[in-house]
Amino acid sequence: MASPIMMVFLTAFPGVLCYHSSFIDLEAKGRNKSSIRFLVLGDWGGLPYPPYVTPIEKATARMMAKTASQMGANFILALGDNFYYKGVSDVNDPRFQVTFEDVYTQDSLNIPWYVIAGNHDHAGNVLAQIEYSQKSKRWNFPYYYYELNFCIPRTDSTLTIIMLDTVLLCGNSDDFLDQQPRAPRSGIQANRQLLWLQERLAKSKADYLLVAGHYPVWSISEHGPTDCLLKKLRPLLKKYKATAYLCGHDHNLQYIKESGIGYVVSGAGNFMDPDVRHRNQVPRSYLKFFNGDAGTLGGFAHVEVNKREMTVTFIQARGTSLYRAVLKKRDLSRVDEYV
Repeated sequence: MASPIMMVFLTAFPGVLCYHSSFIDLEAKGRNKSSIRFLVLGDWGGLPYPPYVTPIEKATARMMAKTASQMGANFILALGDNFYYKGVSDVNDPRFQVTFEDVYTQDSLNIPWYVIAGNHDHAGNVLAQIEYSQKSKRWNFPYYYYELNFCIPRTDSTLTIIMLDTVLLCGNSDDFLDQQPRAPRSGIQANRQLLWLQERLAKSKADYLLVAGHYPVWSISEHGPTDCLLKKLRPLLKKYKATAYLCGHDHNLQYIKESGIGYVVSGAGNFMDPDVRHRNQVPRSYLKFFNGDAGTLGGFAHVEVNKREMTVTFIQARGTSLYRAVLKKRDLSRVDEYV
């Protein structure tokens, strides 16, 4: 399928049991030798006026650094709303420095950040965020949507993460009016991304298959379930037996499970919101965990993937693990054949 898509293809690395050239070298060391560990952070983008950060962003950054040091982290997924409230203007925008570089300064956070855009980023210049990948060694944002492939060290198991631009797919939204995403700005662009996604899901033989975007599929909070994603994405996640969907947008931590798929909402990087107005729009049995308590000072998710299972731990900025979920490897024998 021809489309102007930039994929992440890096050189293969020795010392593991899979060798395909598209797999990213984690340079696994110490305790991470037989697993992949990473942090999931959404909605972390500070403020557009001095001091350009919030107390929750700073507290969450400190706990991320401590967690990455103690529990291990190979990389970070930054799931949009990277710069409140209207993104950045160009690649030299000072917000890159004051909201990102000056906040996440600890050595344990000097690891790859894999970035996608949120609705607030699309109010500015997303291409400038993509271009910033050339200026920062840890900022990785190759295109609006892209794929990451990893070998789990010292095993024959693999992990794929598909990074989506849900704003291009569904349209932008106005947080202050509590709107669902409006129609996509370009139907052609939205269709192209959806076709690309279906192709990548259908071809994936990964033992763990994750999809990440900004908007939630399921959420009980202010924005609620995203109608567009329920219609366009959820059927694909179920058909191709995705392991989990990771997102932000609602400013809290949630874990929802449906049909064996874990839905992780990690949008507590900058603000905390206890709103549960859409509780009745998510089947009661699906919701496993929710935290929007401002007293926790924000939070994020820590994920560990090994040969046997994937563990998601929700951590508050005050330092306590709030909830832990375990997901199993995909049963590839049950994945529908792609036609």
